[in-house]
Amino acid sequence: MNDRAGTVERWLAWRYLATRQREGFVSFIAIFSLIGVALGVATLIVVLSVMGGFRQQLLGRIIGLNGHIVITARDGGMVQATPDLLAKLKAFPGVRAVNLTLERQALVTNANNQTRGALVRGVRPEDLQGRDMVSKNIVHGDLSAFGTRPGVVIGERLRQALNLRAGDKLTLVTHRVNDNGTISPRYSDYEILASFITRRYEFDNGLVFVPLPMLQSDLEYGDEAVSSIDLDIADPQAAPQFAEELRKALGRDDLRIAHWLGLNARFVGALQVERVMMFIILTLIVVVAAMNVVASFTMLVRVKRGSIAILRTMGATPGTIVRAFFLSAAAVGLVGTAVGAGLGLLVCANMQGIARLLVLLTNAGGPGAGWSEVEFITSAPVRVQPIEVLSIIAIAILLSLAAAAYPAWRSTRVEPVEGLRHE
Repeated sequence: MNDRAGTVERWLAWRYLATRQREGFVSFIAIFSLIGVALGVATLIVVLSVMGGFRQQLLGRIIGLNGHIVITARDGGMVQATPDLLAKLKAFPGVRAVNLTLERQALVTNANNQTRGALVRGVRPEDLQGRDMVSKNIVHGDLSAFGTRPGVVIGERLRQALNLRAGDKLTLVTHRVNDNGTISPRYSDYEILASFITRRYEFDNGLVFVPLPMLQSDLEYGDEAVSSIDLDIADPQAAPQFAEELRKALGRDDLRIAHWLGLNARFVGALQVERVMMFIILTLIVVVAAMNVVASFTMLVRVKRGSIAILRTMGATPGTIVRAFFLSAAAVGLVGTAVGAGLGLLVCANMQGIARLLVLLTNAGGPGAGWSEVEFITSAPVRVQPIEVLSIIAIAILLSLAAAAYPAWRSTRVEPVEGLRHE
C-alpha cells in the first residue's frame, strides 16, 4: 500500500513539474529557479577553490624560503648549531628537514660600481637544493657549482638591475667591528653562478645565497654560528602544537622557538577572514535561488487549487498532497545542486585554459616587465577541497528542502469546497 501511495505521489510531483499551457509561466519560473540554484552552487565551488589555490600559493611563497619552525637565539645573537642539537632536532618526530641559515644585510656591487642593498643568506648547498622555490625556478645559470667555489645565487631582478651574467664578479660589502669599537667595511668577491625567480618581489630583487661555510669565514664567525635553524615539518598546520612540544623537549631557555603561523599571524588571519566572508556572501546567491523556488511553487499551489480539491474529494489524504508538492519543489533544488556541483568541478578542472583564454581575449598580461607578478594572477591556481565541496552541496540541499517545505504546507490549506468553487 505504501509503495502504491509513493508511486502516486511521485507521479503527481512529475505532473506538477510538467509544462502545460495554463501553468507555463509557473514552470518557466521553476526552470529559472533550478538554473539559479545551479549557478549559485557552481559559483561557490569555483570561487572558493580559486581562493584556496591563491591562498596555498601565497602561503607557499611566505614559507617557501623559510621553515615552518624557526629557532633563534633569545638574546638576538648567534645560535650555536652543535652536532648534539642538530641530532636532537633531526630525531624529533615529524621533522622532515633541518636547515641552517646565516643572514646579514649587505651592499652588492658590480664591476661598474653599481650598488644595491641586499639580504645575504648563507645556506648549505644541500639545503638550497632542497628549496624547490629556488632550485626549480632557476632561470639563468645552474646550481651545480654552488658550494664548490666562491659563488652566489641571486634573485633575477637583482641580476638584471646590476646587469650581471653567470661568471661575472660580484662584491659583497658588509661591516666589521674593530677592537677599538669603530666600524670598517669588509669586502668579499664572489662569482655569479645562477639566478632564480620566485615571483615574490622582495626575494627576486634583494636576496643573495652564499655557501654557509664561506659566509661564516668572511664574517669571521665560528663553524657552528648561524642566525637561525629552520625546521620543515610534516604537518604545517600543526606548527603551534609542534613548537610547544619541541620547546618542552629541548628545555632550553636561551632559544626562541617560533612557528610560521605566529610569525605571519596578521596575514594568515586576514586570509581566513576573507575566506569565511566570501563563503557567507556567495551563499546568499543560493538563498536567493531558493526563494525563487518558494515563489514559483507557491504560485503553483494557487494554480492547482482545483486539482487539489478534486484529489481530496477522491480520497487523497493531505499527506499525499503535501508529499507530492514537496517532492516536486525539492526536485528543482536537488537537480539544481547536482548540476551546479558538476558545472563547478568542470570549470575548476579547466580553469587554467579558461584563464589563459581570458588573458588572450583581454590582451592583458603579455610577457614583458612585471610579467612574473601578472602571471601569478592570470594563472588562476585552483585547489578543490572535498570538505568544502561537500559543505556547499549540503547547504544547498538543506536550503532547497527548506524552500520546498512552505509550498507543500500551503497545499494543505486548500479546502475542497473553496478549490472547486473557483474552477
